[in-house]
Amino acid sequence: MNFNLTMMPTTLDAGHLGLAVLALILLLLWLAKGTGGATDSRTEQAAAPAVAPKAESAPRSEPQAQTKPVAQAAVQLKQITPDTALQLLSLLQQEARFVDFVREDLGSFSDADIGAAARVVHEGSQKALNSYFTLEPVRTEDEETRVTLAEGFNAQEVRLTGNVVGTAPFTGTLVHRGWKVTEVKLPKLASGHDTRVIAPAEVEL
Repeated sequence: MNFNLTMMPTTLDAGHLGLAVLALILLLLWLAKGTGGATDSRTEQAAAPAVAPKAESAPRSEPQAQTKPVAQAAVQLKQITPDTALQLLSLLQQEARFVDFVREDLGSFSDADIGAAARVVHEGSQKALNSYFTLEPVRTEDEETRVTLAEGFNAQEVRLTGNVVGTAPFTGTLVHRGWKVTEVKLPKLASGHDTRVIAPAEVEL
């Protein structure tokens, strides 16, 4: 669109002056309306917090905690029978003479004698564990490597040590891979068997 500058008025007559004044008035009204709306909005926002203390000045009712008893979280504990533990102890005694070794006073024995006895206990204990339990490491990474624990990790399988600060994810060094039992194959107990007898006394005739 082209403007012909020769067609523009070179003198300011009363008509043009009236239109200019009218346009200026409309512009001022529009600006006043926009500024006034923003001022009212800011005024309402600033005045809103001032109303809150009046609501708090009303007399308070008695706390509900005084009229209603607080429910205590019930902790359910499983009843554990000692039969399984006693049976395992009996198997370790049978295969490795475990109780004999632990109950022995080793103060009068040399390191060589203790080492020889420990080898027997180790071999027998390993045989018992391999026969009645299937063990797997909790973590498959190599020890002394860096691992990252994502949010929601199983806290029963992984214990955090050292400077524990913040929330998961955690990154640290795997000190021990841990162990978990995936299968138990303990022999069945005969009815009336006294599991408290770890090893019967032996009498040679």
